[in-house]
Amino acid sequence: MEFFSNTVALSRAQFALTAIFHMLWPVLSTGMVIYLVVVEGLWLKTRNPDYYYHARFWSKLYILNFGIGVATGIPMEFQFGTNWAPFSEAVGNFFGSVIGFEASWAFMLEAAFLGIMVFGWERVNPVIHFLSTILVAVGANLSTVWILTASSWMQTPSGGELVNGKFIVSDYFQAILNPFAAVSVSHMFLGTLETSLFVIGGISAWYIFNNRQPAFFSIAFKIALFSAIAVAPLQIYFGHLSGEQVLHYQPSKLAAMEAQWETVPAGQPADWSFLAIPNEKAEKNDWEIAIPNALGYILELKQNLSAPVKGLKEWQPEDRPHLIGLIYYAFRAMVGIGFFLAGLMLITTLYWLLGKLSPENIAKQKWLMGAWILSAPLGYIAVESGWIVRCVGRQPWTLYGQIRTVDSVSNLPPSNVLTSLTGFAVVYSVLFFAVLYFGSRIIRRGPRLDLPIPGVEVTRPAIETTPGEFVPDERPVEAQQ
Repeated sequence: MEFFSNTVALSRAQFALTAIFHMLWPVLSTGMVIYLVVVEGLWLKTRNPDYYYHARFWSKLYILNFGIGVATGIPMEFQFGTNWAPFSEAVGNFFGSVIGFEASWAFMLEAAFLGIMVFGWERVNPVIHFLSTILVAVGANLSTVWILTASSWMQTPSGGELVNGKFIVSDYFQAILNPFAAVSVSHMFLGTLETSLFVIGGISAWYIFNNRQPAFFSIAFKIALFSAIAVAPLQIYFGHLSGEQVLHYQPSKLAAMEAQWETVPAGQPADWSFLAIPNEKAEKNDWEIAIPNALGYILELKQNLSAPVKGLKEWQPEDRPHLIGLIYYAFRAMVGIGFFLAGLMLITTLYWLLGKLSPENIAKQKWLMGAWILSAPLGYIAVESGWIVRCVGRQPWTLYGQIRTVDSVSNLPPSNVLTSLTGFAVVYSVLFFAVLYFGSRIIRRGPRLDLPIPGVEVTRPAIETTPGEFVPDERPVEAQQ
C-alpha cells in the first residue's frame, strides 16, 4: 500500500496517534484539579469531613491521569525534532520558545507542588496544602494556555514573517496574542473542565445507581452539576465564536466542516448540511439531508449571508483539506455532544429544583443516573473530535498559508517511521489497558472514610487504671516454687 511507503503519511499518523492518546489524560487532570481546589476549600471553610474525603478520593484519579499524561506528552514533543525537524528549524524562534514556556512555567510549577499535594496532608499546615493544590491547578492550566497559544499560532501565524525559510519574530506579543489565541484557550479550558465535571458526575452517578454511599456521592454529583450550569452554555458560546473565526480566517476549513462544495454568494440564504456522504473524487455529496436556510442562522444569526461562504471547489485540490468525511463528522460529533451535555444539565437541574436529588431520593432516579454514567466518556470524544477538525482541517499546511506539511517532515526512511509508529501503538495500548485496570480498581474500592483528618485528634479508648483485686495463690507450695 502507498501509505506504508509514504514518510509524510506515516509521520502524520504517528503524531495523530500520540496526540490523540496523550490528550485523554490532561483533558481530565486539568479540569479535575480545579474540582480538588473547590472541595479542599470547602473543607477548610466548613470542616465538613465529607469534603476532605472527597479530596482524598478524587486526587487518586488525578495522580493516575497526571502520570500517564507526562509519560505520553514527552514522546509527542520529541517528534518535533525527530519527525518534523524542518518545521522546527523554520519556526523554532517562536514555536520552540512557547513550548519551552509550557515546560518551565507550567509543568515545573505543577510538578514542584504535586508532591506536597499528594503526600503533605498530615505533614504540612492545611493552608499550605491548599496553596499547593491551587498552584498545581495553576500550573496544569498554564499548560493549556501555552499549548493552545502555540497551536493557535500555527492556525493564524502573526508577529513576524518567513525570511529565507525561517520565521523571524518581530513582535512576540502579537504572535502570542494571535487571532485564534484567546477564543481557542477559552474553548479548550471550558472543554477540559466540562469533560472533568461529567466524568466526576458520571462516576458519582455510578455509585448512586448502585446504592453505594449515595448521600456521600450526591455531594460530588451536585458540585459537578452546579458547575456545569455555567460551563456547558459557555462552552457552546465559545464554540460558536470559534466557528466565526474559522469562517473569517480559514474558509477552506469551514467548507470541509460543512462539506460545502459550491460557493454561496453574499446576500443569499444557505442550506445547512445535517448529514451527508462526501465524495472527494466527484467533488460532491453522494447523499445529504439539509436544513433549508439554516447556515446563515448558524453563522450570523440571520437568514441571508453578509459574506459569501466559499465552497471547496474555490481551491485547487492540493490547496484544500482532504479527509472531508472525517472532518465533517468529527465536527458534528463535537457539536452534538456539546448540546447533549447541556440538555442533560438542564434536565438534571430541573430534577434538583423539584427536590428529587435529595439524599433520600437521588438513588431512586435510575434513568437519570444512567444517563450521567453514559455521558462520562462523551467529553473525551468531543475534545478529540475538536482537535481532529482543528488539525486535519488545517491541512495541507503546518503553518497555515505559509509552510506546507510535505515541506515540514524529516527525511526519514518510511520503514523507520513505521517501526516507531508500531512501537507507539503497542506501548500505548498496554498503557491504556493498565490505566483502565488501575482506574477501575480505584473506583471499585471507593473512598476511604477512615483516614485521619488533619487537625482532628483521634479518639482512643481510655486506659483502665483502676488497681485490680489481689487473688491469693491457692496452689500447693510445691507448685508455687
